[in-house]
Amino acid sequence: MNYTAEDITEITGAKVIGNEKRIIKNIAFDSRIIYSTKNTAFIAINTKKNSGEKFIEAAIDRGIEVIISEHHDPQYENVTWIITGDSVAFLQKLAQYHFENAQIKSIGITGSNGKTILKEWLYQCLWNEFKTVKSPKSFNSQIGLPLSLLQINESHELGIFEVGISKPDEMEKQENIFHPQIGLLTHIGTAHLANFKSEEQLIDEKIKLFKNSEVIIYNGDNILVDSKIKDLYSTKKLITYGFKESNNVHFKNNFSRGKDVVVHYFSEQISFPVNQRDEATLINALALLTVLKEFGISNDKIIEKINALKSVEMRLEAIEGIKNNIVINDSFNLDLDSLKTALQFLNEYNKPKKSLVLTDIVRVRSNSKELYEEVSELVNEQKFDSVFLIGHEISKYSELFKSKTTTYINTQELIDSKHLTEIENQIILLKGARKFEIEKLKDILELRKHDTVLEINLNAILHNINYHKSLLKPTTKMMAMVKANAYGLGSYEISEFLQHHHIDYLGVAFVDEGVELRKKGITVPIVVMNPEQHSYETVIAYNLEPEIYSFRVLEQFYEAVQKSGHDKKYPIHIKLETGMHRLGFKDFELNELGKTLAQKNLKVQSIFSHLSSSDIPSEKEFTLNQLEIFERNSSHLIKNLGYVPMRHILNSSGITSYTDHQYDMVRIGIGMLGESQNSEINKQLRSVVSFKTVISQISMVGDGESVGYSRRFKTDHPTKIATIPVGYADGIPRLIGNQVGNVGIHKMLAPIVGNICMDMMMINVDHIPNVKEGDMVTVFNAKPTLKEFAEYCKTITYEVLTSISPRVKRIYVKD
Repeated sequence: MNYTAEDITEITGAKVIGNEKRIIKNIAFDSRIIYSTKNTAFIAINTKKNSGEKFIEAAIDRGIEVIISEHHDPQYENVTWIITGDSVAFLQKLAQYHFENAQIKSIGITGSNGKTILKEWLYQCLWNEFKTVKSPKSFNSQIGLPLSLLQINESHELGIFEVGISKPDEMEKQENIFHPQIGLLTHIGTAHLANFKSEEQLIDEKIKLFKNSEVIIYNGDNILVDSKIKDLYSTKKLITYGFKESNNVHFKNNFSRGKDVVVHYFSEQISFPVNQRDEATLINALALLTVLKEFGISNDKIIEKINALKSVEMRLEAIEGIKNNIVINDSFNLDLDSLKTALQFLNEYNKPKKSLVLTDIVRVRSNSKELYEEVSELVNEQKFDSVFLIGHEISKYSELFKSKTTTYINTQELIDSKHLTEIENQIILLKGARKFEIEKLKDILELRKHDTVLEINLNAILHNINYHKSLLKPTTKMMAMVKANAYGLGSYEISEFLQHHHIDYLGVAFVDEGVELRKKGITVPIVVMNPEQHSYETVIAYNLEPEIYSFRVLEQFYEAVQKSGHDKKYPIHIKLETGMHRLGFKDFELNELGKTLAQKNLKVQSIFSHLSSSDIPSEKEFTLNQLEIFERNSSHLIKNLGYVPMRHILNSSGITSYTDHQYDMVRIGIGMLGESQNSEINKQLRSVVSFKTVISQISMVGDGESVGYSRRFKTDHPTKIATIPVGYADGIPRLIGNQVGNVGIHKMLAPIVGNICMDMMMINVDHIPNVKEGDMVTVFNAKPTLKEFAEYCKTITYEVLTSISPRVKRIYVKD
C-alpha cells in the first residue's frame, strides 16, 4: 500500500481536510498497539459497541499525523483528516480497490478450523517460489481481512489470506472485497455455529467466498459440503480431499507408526513421513499437498517442503524475570509480520525501559539491506534502551539501529557476555528464528526455574470478557474482580492487561492489593471491597475507592477523609443487603443513610449488592427476590441522595442469566476465566488456565510393592509408575491422592497413586503408550478440565485456583 491522502479520497469517495499529499503506507486501528507512526494513518472504527473516535487523541499523542474518521475535530490543526460516512465501509472499499489493482495470484482460506495453520504452512512452502504476502496472525474478520489485503505491495506475486465470518450475510461482503483465484475450504465444525440456524446455513454462507474462484479445494468428507459445492459450482475446477476414498485426494494406508503415509492424488501415489498423526494434522497435510500440486510443484519438492515444515507457534509468552524484569519470549519464529506482532504485544506493558534481543531473519528472498532497513525503522521507533543483535547477517547492519547496540555471532556468545543478566527493571523482548535457540536466554532470565507452571492465556480472557460484553448494552460498564491475586493468576499482570483493554473498574478485596497495583502503575479506578479500619488513610493516599457497608465504616472513613485534607467529594461505593446476609445496609437504615450522606463531603459513586445464587437455576425465585429488593432499596436511596450514582448487582452468572438487570455496570470474575455453570454458555467461552508439569522419572514397580508415604498404594501386578514434581506445597490437596484424582498425559487420564507428597506425586502410567521421562503432564486444562479437577478436590474452581502456590511459575501467553 502506498497512496497519498488525495488518492485515498478519490478511491473511497471520502473528503480530505489538511495536507492531501501526505503519504499513507499503513493503517492502524488500535491506538494502544501502534508500533510505527511513519506514513501511518489511524482509522477510528465505529461499531455498535464502541467508537474508535474516543482514541483519536491517544493516536495523535503517539505521533500519528493522518486520521481517518467519521467526524472532524478542528482542534488538531496539524493533522490531515480523511472524513468518511462509514469507517468500516471505507476500509473495505479501499481494500477492494487495492486488491483488484494488484497483479497477484491469490489463495483464500475459510472454514471452521485449521485456517491459520494452513495459511502458515502454505507460506512456509511457497515463500521461496513466489514473493508472498499473508494475513498477519488471524486477521480474517470484516476489519481484519481489509487490513490484511492492504499489506500487498507491487513486489508481491502471491497472497494467502484467511477469511472468517461469525454470522449470516458477512461472507458476501468479504467476497466483494476479496475474490481468490484458489478457494480452500477447511473442516466445517461447531466454531461460530451459535449464530447460525444450522450447519447447512453455515456451509451456504462459507462457500459464498468461492463465487469467482477458478479452483475450489475442499474437504469432501462432509457430505453436505460436497453436495452443495458440486450443485453450486459444477462449472469450476473442484478438488476434494479427505479420509474417504471417494475424494480425489485421500490416504491409502492406516497410518501405522514408523511407516510413511501414502496419499492417493488422483492417479498418483505420494508417500512422506508424518510425525504427528492426529486427525487434524493429517487432514491439514492433505489440504497442503493439494494446493501445492495445483501450483505445479513436483512430488519430490512437495515431500521436501513437508519434511521442512516448522510447527506453527501462534503465541507469545510473558514471564517474571530476575531483577524485576518482565521477559517476553517470542523465540518461535521470525519474519516481519511476527516482529510487528511482538512489538504490539510489548506496547501493552508500561515499564518505561525496555531491551530487545533480535536475530537474523532466515529464509528471505528479498534484498537483505532493504529488509533490515525496514526492521531497523520499526525497532528505532520503539526507543529501546539496548538492542542485542545475533547472527552474521543482521550484524552487518548494526549501524542502522539507533539504540545502544551490540552484536553477537550466536546466542552462546551473548550468554557468555553476561550483558543480559545485568539488566534491571526492564521489559526484555526475545525475538528470534528457531535456529538461534534464543529460548536458552529465557531459561537464564526467568525468576522461577520450577518445571511446574501455571499458563494463563490473555487472549482467552479478552475473548471471555468480550463474550459477556456482547450480552450487554454498549453503555453498560464492567468491573473485573482481581482480588486474591486475580484468583491466583497474578493481580498485576491481569490488571495491566485489562487496563490496556479499557476495563472500567477493577475490584480487590483488601487495601494492600489495591496499593500494590497503584505502585506498579495501574491507574484504572479500583474498588476495595473489604476496607479495614486501620487502612483508611492508605485508601485515600493511593486514590482507592472503598466499599461502605455500615454506619461504623462510614463514620470512620469520613474521619480519615477529613484528616487527609481532601477538598473534593471522595468517591465511595454503598453496599446494600438484599438477602445474602453478609455485609450491607438494610432497608430500615436507608432514610438515615441518605441524611448522613447528604451532610458529608463524600460522593456515592455506585450502589450495589451481591447475588448469592445466580448460578443455581433452582434458586431463580430467590434471585429474582434479591433483584426486586435491590431495585426498591437502591431507588429509595437515590431519591434521598438527590443525584443518580451507578448501580450494579450482576456477577458472572448474573450477566448470562439475568441480563435484563444489568443496570449501569456489571462485575465479572470467574466468567472471564472461562467458567460457567451453564453448559451452553461454557461452549462460547475459552479455557484460560493450564496447570502443567513434566515427568521426572519413570520406574517399574514390582507386584505387591508399595508407592509413597504410609504405603497407601500397593501394586497387584508389575506397574509403570511416573513421578512428577508437583505436590501439596504447590496447591494439590492430599485428598485427591490414592486414585481419587487424575492428571493428563498424551490426552489420556493417569490416576494419582499413593499419598501426595509436599513436592511430588506419583501416577500410574501403565496404560499410556510411548510415555517417557520429560513428557508434559496436565494437572488441569483440557483433560482433566479445571471443573473436573475441582470435583476431584470436592470443591469449587475458585478454591482450586486461589490455592496454587506462589512458587509455581506463571507464564502469560497470547495465542
